[in-house]
Amino acid sequence: MDCNTDLHQAAEPSVENLVWTLEEASQVYELPFMDLLFQAQTAHRENFDPNAIQMSRLLSIKTGGCAEDCGYCSQSSKYPTGLKATKLMEVEKVVDEARKAREQGATRYCMGAAWRSPKDRDMDSIVAMVTEVKALGMETCMTLGMLSPEQSERLSHAGLDYYNHNVDTSEEYYSKVITTRTFADRLETLANVREAGIKVCSGGILGLGESVNDRISMLVTLANLPVPPESVPINMLIPIPGSRLANSGRVDPIEFVRMIALARIMMPNSAVRLSAGRTEMSDETQALCFLAGANSIFVGETLLTADNPGEDHDNKLLQRLGLKPMSLVSPSIGSAQC
Repeated sequence: MDCNTDLHQAAEPSVENLVWTLEEASQVYELPFMDLLFQAQTAHRENFDPNAIQMSRLLSIKTGGCAEDCGYCSQSSKYPTGLKATKLMEVEKVVDEARKAREQGATRYCMGAAWRSPKDRDMDSIVAMVTEVKALGMETCMTLGMLSPEQSERLSHAGLDYYNHNVDTSEEYYSKVITTRTFADRLETLANVREAGIKVCSGGILGLGESVNDRISMLVTLANLPVPPESVPINMLIPIPGSRLANSGRVDPIEFVRMIALARIMMPNSAVRLSAGRTEMSDETQALCFLAGANSIFVGETLLTADNPGEDHDNKLLQRLGLKPMSLVSPSIGSAQC
């Protein structure tokens, strides 16, 4: 596969598994580890260049002060995490940061705001950010909390490529993590975004105190959407001092790799992003994740407010593994997909 072509190949669900059951997904997850990785790598090679990694950059355009009580989040106003709230960044500053990210090899630019949902007065600035970042030839993604159909349409008309709204965990465990909105609220926003013609980025977080069945159930929910998310971020919890889940247990690295492999098998056409928590992973664990089908990472020193491996470390790791960054696609050709 030419790395100058779109990373994402199709948005259609797998014809082999139009509907996944928890039992079927669990059977795949519990395969002998080598068989599981072989199956995942086979699916990966059938849909993607196995040696190309899409590089994304994430910027917090509005930090802290969020009214939600997500138990893992440093930006919730409900917990004494010590994070100072900021106002929405100016459009020019966001575009300048995007330009720097492009010069450093990022092909996808993600912008996140700590809101329950954006207010209408902020939408003009948000739309301008999308328009101007796209003019740089980069793929755009935003995560702004819950969206109404009208807000989704505005972002779609501005040309937003992706909207990120993670389901976080299983429907059964969700209320143990967040009480200020429901799992159904999450799915409603995903439906609004999809209806507006924006691609969906949705995944979850491992290490919230959930069971393995909760993790698998989360992927079953995503894979069984009318169209599975084109991008599936899998995060490992970064414990935030002061947050409600600050003392959650660590995730076993092999269990984490199994989840990456399961996501690749269940959603073979989707990009699987190795997201938050890479600072806690060894190079060997990350290499296994790439083998299992992860093909996108966030680069830069921070992810919103959390630490992330630096550019030098990531570049050295990719070189050691013989992996190459996805090339930036010319706007006349089309945007790179994640």
